[in-house]
Amino acid sequence: MPDLSCFSSDYQRARTAFLAAAGQAGARLTTHPHPLCGPEGEPLATDVAWLGDPDAGNVLLLLSATHGVEGFNGSAAQIDFLRHHNGLPEGVAALLIHAANPHGFAWLRRVTEDGVDLNRNYVDFSKPLPANPGYEELADAIVPDSLDVQALHACDKRLSDYRSAHGSVSYEKALSAGQYTHPHGLFYGGRAITWSRSICERIAADFMLADRKQVALLDFHTGLGPFGYGEPICDHHPESLAVALARRWYGDSVTEPALGTSSSVAKFGLSDYGWQDIVGPQLVFIALEFGTYSFDNMMQVLRADHWLHAQGAVDWHAPQTQAIKAAIRRQFYPATPDWQEMVLMRCRQCIRQAVRGLSCGA
Repeated sequence: MPDLSCFSSDYQRARTAFLAAAGQAGARLTTHPHPLCGPEGEPLATDVAWLGDPDAGNVLLLLSATHGVEGFNGSAAQIDFLRHHNGLPEGVAALLIHAANPHGFAWLRRVTEDGVDLNRNYVDFSKPLPANPGYEELADAIVPDSLDVQALHACDKRLSDYRSAHGSVSYEKALSAGQYTHPHGLFYGGRAITWSRSICERIAADFMLADRKQVALLDFHTGLGPFGYGEPICDHHPESLAVALARRWYGDSVTEPALGTSSSVAKFGLSDYGWQDIVGPQLVFIALEFGTYSFDNMMQVLRADHWLHAQGAVDWHAPQTQAIKAAIRRQFYPATPDWQEMVLMRCRQCIRQAVRGLSCGA
């Protein structure tokens, strides 16, 4: 039975627990302070822990809170690893990036402080940005001007009619593949590189990941798929060596959006692509996605959260704010003991598989 105390109830407690676990494990710690504060005025930061030989040729990279509010499970996996790992094989080190998007984690948002989905932000902004005609058509129904019951009913009918006309896959792509035209909308990729992306790029450079022999990256996510199941999603090119290694290391549970085998549809600007550019072909990237509740419920809670923040400054203690935040927190972090146990067991398994894969190539 895993120790469920590695799960935290908010960002500040998660950060405190991570730093304590890293210190106890003898990790080398670095901190990247965020320029803004959390909802209670607490400082925010992306914290980094390195375990093992600084010159190791092979690196296990554990990344949490790419999607802020999804950070509860990734933080827990990192803390659990720091508390209970029994050393690393020769030639293998571990790099843990805690809260890539600390602002979203603290404010219970999927997006960064500027409303950008970090997992759609890894595009080349010097070139024309990807177009999403489906989102353009549905934008004002996805995030309406009002949360009035009648207004929401009309918007939901438009969304339902679109899904009936175009099918579920096209519907999900329209909503979630990414868009670059509606700053207050869902899955907005931004118009420039975010603070979080720039920090991740700096960390990669600081630890010379592009010079390593092999890097196995596990990026922890929640929200898609069956309740509690951890799906290892691989967005490398289907014929690449990285996919072959992912299949060898993680087995037949590996899914690929490019082949239509995943609960996730193909998307623009994923961090997968960004990290591939940063690290190079020696990267084996897996987004470990844990299921919670339905896609439709996810859209409802995201709609409400984006509507709330589009109104201007948010009163954190207002009843409506607290209700919206409780709903989005539950969608991405159910916090039930059975879900927590499934998450930790699967995380331990995938981390073990990654370390074994790295050590075989060490």
